[in-house]
Amino acid sequence: MAVIGLGKMGLSHLAIANGLPGIEIVAMADSAPLVGSALAKVTGLKHVSDAKDALAIDGLEAVIVATPTISHEAIVRDALSRGIHVFCEKPLTLNEQVSVELAALADEKGLVTQVGYHNRFVAVFGEMKRLLDARALGRVSHVTAEAYGPVVTRPSKPTWRGKAELGGGALLDYAAHPLNLLNWYFGASTGCDSAILSSIFSKGVEDEVYASLRYGDVSGQLSVNWSDSSQRKMTTQITVWGDRGKLYADRQELRVFLTDAIDAPAGYEEGWNVRYTTDLTQPVEFYIRGEEYSAQLETFRDRVSGKSKEVVNSFADAAMTDATIRMIRSAAGGDVTVARPVAANDAKRGLLSRVLGRS
Repeated sequence: MAVIGLGKMGLSHLAIANGLPGIEIVAMADSAPLVGSALAKVTGLKHVSDAKDALAIDGLEAVIVATPTISHEAIVRDALSRGIHVFCEKPLTLNEQVSVELAALADEKGLVTQVGYHNRFVAVFGEMKRLLDARALGRVSHVTAEAYGPVVTRPSKPTWRGKAELGGGALLDYAAHPLNLLNWYFGASTGCDSAILSSIFSKGVEDEVYASLRYGDVSGQLSVNWSDSSQRKMTTQITVWGDRGKLYADRQELRVFLTDAIDAPAGYEEGWNVRYTTDLTQPVEFYIRGEEYSAQLETFRDRVSGKSKEVVNSFADAAMTDATIRMIRSAAGGDVTVARPVAANDAKRGLLSRVLGRS
């Protein structure tokens, strides 16, 4: 395996992958010579400055792509055309149609793909999925998805995450996480009725995202703010209402209130039930920063090796989230302001069904 991109997530993936049994890191690529050479000296791993040089290594089976979003398409397409399995950081691309094309190319070549939406490996969110699939809440009517954190808390010179043309902004970098969970729970979004993208400190990208979404008969509210200094780090939370109860989950715990437990899994009863992440989380083979980050790479490794056939966060899955992101931006009129909500374009409302139909 090779790792391309040695920023925050690239370094995290490199450290975990290099510690997992069954993975041999044969190269790491980054255009910054200082970072690459320093890491090469400390780790003994080969450093190259160009992604193409890493992808051209004989015998390379898989690659982790952790570069700015704008560069994903070219690197991923090159890797797939060479027959290399790909784990790519989120969001997959800046255009859902491109994401669908890449998913189709991978499928045509029989390659494993995965995108780094790590919340699907957080045990509490997985337990929420199990309860929803069991219809423990009966008919679901509404969901709220929230994410808050102290990423941009003052005006400053932006990194690539603060530049829209490179894939920056709270919509792509932050809102993508709760949106991906909504896709997991309820499938493709069937429309975005209104949205606001607001800037607080940033210039050129949004710091807040608020949107009204639909998932068939389920209404959804998205609330995201990465300029929330009341938070120590990113927090994601999902609340779901049904005609037989209510579910709430964040990184630490799941709380569920059931008016009856007819369809609830064993261990759940009427009234309030609480499950903690410490009780639900399975051990991982190599721990650094959170079980979910190790678990997602273990899953990718096991799929590539043939040990597992479980498909989690494939390129086709990621295309759903990319399409919802496009719907939200369209509903907001594409502007980063504090202006009134703008009704969604009807043509966009059927976008995801066409995307999925092609995947």
